Amino acid sequence: MGKIKINKEKCKGCGLCVIYCPNKLVRISEELNKKGLYTVKFEDNGKKCTGCSMCALMCPDFAIEVYR
Repeated sequence: MGKIKINKEKCKGCGLCVIYCPNKLVRISEELNKKGLYTVKFEDNGKKCTGCSMCALMCPDFAIEVYR
């Protein structure tokens, strides 16, 4: 079981992590960061993150950390 941490100030909301999450646990949020950009959020809806790290590997801004 994994968990991810998103640094909202580094995130620019490009959505690459959303596309590559195999369990669709990352979504674009309705929150804005200090730059006025919509960020992403981690939603574990009982599907349980596997800790595969695809979201972190695809993030061009190094805004995601994965914990297993």
